[in-house]
Amino acid sequence: MELNITEKIILVIFLILFSGRFIWRYALESVNIKHLQKNGRKIPASFEQAIDKDTLNKMVDYTIDSSRLGSREELTDDIITLVILFLFLPVIVGALGGQDMHLISQALIFFLLFAALGGISGIPFDLYSNFVLEKKYGFSTITWRIWITDLMKSAIISLILLAIIVSALMAFILNFPASWWFWGWVFFTAFQIIMIWLYPVVIAPLFNKYEPIQDEVLQDGVTKLMSKAGLKTKGIFQVDAGKRSKHTNAYFTGIGKTKRIVLYDTLLASHSTEEILAVLAHEIGHWKKKHILKQMAFMIISSLALLYGVYLAVNWQPLYAAFGLQDSPVYAGLFLVSLYLGTAGFFLSPLGAAISRRFEREADFMAWQLTGKTAPMIDALKRLAKDNLANLYPHPLYVWFYFSHPPLVQRVEYLQTLDYESAQNSREI
Repeated sequence: MELNITEKIILVIFLILFSGRFIWRYALESVNIKHLQKNGRKIPASFEQAIDKDTLNKMVDYTIDSSRLGSREELTDDIITLVILFLFLPVIVGALGGQDMHLISQALIFFLLFAALGGISGIPFDLYSNFVLEKKYGFSTITWRIWITDLMKSAIISLILLAIIVSALMAFILNFPASWWFWGWVFFTAFQIIMIWLYPVVIAPLFNKYEPIQDEVLQDGVTKLMSKAGLKTKGIFQVDAGKRSKHTNAYFTGIGKTKRIVLYDTLLASHSTEEILAVLAHEIGHWKKKHILKQMAFMIISSLALLYGVYLAVNWQPLYAAFGLQDSPVYAGLFLVSLYLGTAGFFLSPLGAAISRRFEREADFMAWQLTGKTAPMIDALKRLAKDNLANLYPHPLYVWFYFSHPPLVQRVEYLQTLDYESAQNSREI
């Protein structure tokens, strides 16, 4: 089938974006690894008492091995995407269109088929990561039973959620052909809020056990810290993350009555009470600054414009012809637009990363305000870096494009600056 000029332009733009993403991603990974290999064997001045030479070398090796595994997985995903797009897509659309089947049923089979293919292709990398790479560096504690159970639960939940989303969206398209983009936006907004609300109390407990923190001394410290922040003491949980990995972490999740701060049991076991309270103060900072609500507001507003753009695109016949489709079922259009948006959206990563880094800096500042000192937070960050074998020498360009947190060395230096400025102001007074 000969393409006209418009269809050729659509195809060429996609291929430029797709290949540009591949090249840029590869370039960033290469630059980051070379930067680490060149500079990463010297302990930063701010970490001299926290790590030794052997640990630093292990950090470098772990970062390089993890990065290379991630690059191979991304390359595999790209190859599978191209094979699907130019070989399987016309065949599958043609086969589904030839069946005496409702359009919603066609869409469900279409998206579930590709979702299953994507999930299966990721299994070898997940296996290697959990049972080879993470075990090599002493992190993975997961058993085959837990891994298989996690896989089955994740697959079932993902398929249920995908079925709900696809069915609802197709129903809007069929019943409100001129305004489905608006009703789809209303649905997605409500669905997203409900999922954020439900995740901590329905989905997360399917994988882990969550319970209030057990240490009485820590509980007392938490009560005082929450009182100082003007928040209720409910919603601080520990999770049995150690049954899968020795990595340490803490995070804020949920909204409304389900909002909670979660501390890994591995973090509780490896950090002092003061350090844990400092980490908690950081998470309270996210809470007080309403960072999750701000992110939600941005996504809700931007998704309205995005869905209207999707509405215009799926009604544009050249989009289908550009990728070899003689028929134009709307679900195929949604798939093509999602590929376009996903590829183009990659280049907007620095915007989201910059906002996230700003939020993290604000939370660090709030932690200093709540605790009145930075030493515990600095010690906690150093221990987190050591325990997680973090990269202490990320390339600035890699940080700008990808990092959701400021580099650890910069965070430590920032906190040290707060202490210095506070001491200087005290002397002046």
